[in-house]
Amino acid sequence: MSDNGNDEIFDIDILNDIGPATKSSLKEAGFRSIKDLVIRGPIDIAEATGIAVEKCTFLCNRARELLEDIGVFDKPFITANQLYEKRKSEYRITTGSKNLDELLGGGIETRAITELYGEFGTGKSQICHTLCLTVQETEDEHNISRALYVDTENTFRPERIASIASARKIDPTRALENVIVAKAYNSSHQEVIIQESANIINLHNIKIMIVDSIVSHYRAEFLGRSFLSERQQRINRLLHILLRIAETCKIAVVITNQIQSSPDAIFGDPNKATGGNVMAHTSTYRIYLKKAGKNRIARMVDSPYHSEREVLFTINEQGVGDPQK
Repeated sequence: MSDNGNDEIFDIDILNDIGPATKSSLKEAGFRSIKDLVIRGPIDIAEATGIAVEKCTFLCNRARELLEDIGVFDKPFITANQLYEKRKSEYRITTGSKNLDELLGGGIETRAITELYGEFGTGKSQICHTLCLTVQETEDEHNISRALYVDTENTFRPERIASIASARKIDPTRALENVIVAKAYNSSHQEVIIQESANIINLHNIKIMIVDSIVSHYRAEFLGRSFLSERQQRINRLLHILLRIAETCKIAVVITNQIQSSPDAIFGDPNKATGGNVMAHTSTYRIYLKKAGKNRIARMVDSPYHSEREVLFTINEQGVGDPQK
């Protein structure tokens, strides 16, 4: 099921600056490619291998230089115009709703984290299920783009994937084969899954990674103010790994988040996204979902360049769509 024929160009063995013992330690700890080094960072590598942090920093810098030479990353200094031209050609994944796509500037952006948050029943998981199908709708049948779905709340339903596929005239069996599912049973397991996901992404031509939801296990396991600092540090670390996965593997990352009420709020909406400033600073795009009768409202809360506005969408047989006029 492997789709990438050039995995060898990312292999750890292309690092000529280190000896066989260091390479062996890296491989034994699960670091199979130079992408893994960039994604995990020097602190994680040192903890996993026992190699000194200074040497791990050198390894990460060298790996990034090699990825720049290959063309995975931009050179350190480029003009804004070069970056602008490159961004115009970035791959986007349709949500299934024209209104939602317009809100996002054409769809879910690759090399970025898109956060969906709202109360239960607002369509977060429905959007995620739909994205598992829309990412597969490519013209090249021999190089199908696939989805990786990390399920932390037991909300993934293959039956829903099959029904959306049938409504979209896609073979349900083939559609299900193109969705890789990882069920996370606790926060530590969730972290291991995400740390190891780069190899799955490369092997199966994954173009979108979904984490539904990002904070569920942390809220359940880290109760009380005494554990707040540790919880936020671990969430922050996880989010930055996801951001590096998005950038290094050139995929879209979509995370869902829960909400919490502010008891001191007198005016306006008392609900806010869980995770505090850690979530707010790391997510590239934040979309707040609300119910509106039979429809749903999506509001762009934070974006590097989109304006803050709202659109309507609906949930139907094809997953996510637009309200009938």
